[in-house]
Amino acid sequence: MKRRSKCAFSLVEVTLALGIAAFCLIAIFGLMPVGVQTNRNATSQTAATNIIAAVVADLRATPKNSTTSSQFNIAFGTNPPPMYFDGAGQFATTLGANSRYQLNMTWTGSAGLRYADVKVTWPAAASATNASGSVEAFTAFDRK
Repeated sequence: MKRRSKCAFSLVEVTLALGIAAFCLIAIFGLMPVGVQTNRNATSQTAATNIIAAVVADLRATPKNSTTSSQFNIAFGTNPPPMYFDGAGQFATTLGANSRYQLNMTWTGSAGLRYADVKVTWPAAASATNASGSVEAFTAFDRK
């Protein structure tokens, strides 16, 4: 009569496999907060860049005989008060409960050639020194 041997995992092998799996899962779960924060920062930077692009496009679309932009009502050459934007890109002139981004603009240059330093910071209620992040653009406008 032949004896059959049964194949199976030993207790040591099962324990080692569970230990390796647990170590890998702990490493993956440890990286989750970093990934979430990176995603949040990327989303905020993209939204801030879109806000700057919209403001610059509005200023560039303003006819030369007009002194203020049509969409955001920004006067050429005059530093406007801070503007506030919500997560959907809607703007307001006062800080509201839904405000997420703050836009500040500084004009320089002569009457014909103007330069605008446009900076968006977030969160909206924070000062420029306490902001979580910011995006800044320096643009030129030929008004001749």
